[in-house]
Amino acid sequence: MSTNSELPKFVVWAPDCTDESALARRLAVRSSHLENANKLTKQGILRTAGGVLTSDSADVAPSDRKFFGSCMIFEAESLEAVRKYIEEDVYYKTGVWDKEKLLILPILMATSLPPVPS
Repeated sequence: MSTNSELPKFVVWAPDCTDESALARRLAVRSSHLENANKLTKQGILRTAGGVLTSDSADVAPSDRKFFGSCMIFEAESLEAVRKYIEEDVYYKTGVWDKEKLLILPILMATSLPPVPS
């Protein structure tokens, strides 16, 4: 699917919950989350995304990394459409992301986004 550069872009900040079992919940459903993210990326909806690490995780082994949340850029018709994608995500449904602190905001891109995979 080719991207429609006329569609609005939205940045999503989805901080993780901070309880002791948050990381375990994240890791338990991570493969399902990534599968859905890859599907949305191939459709040109999720344009770029990643897990945000704590500052002390920059130079540690992958098994010792600690997540702080997720940051994503969506290309969609509306903020409400993006919210629907987020609420359908397994991280949202299983309480990995802190629903009270989640932010979805329009963004005016200063740089280009990566191409949509074919």
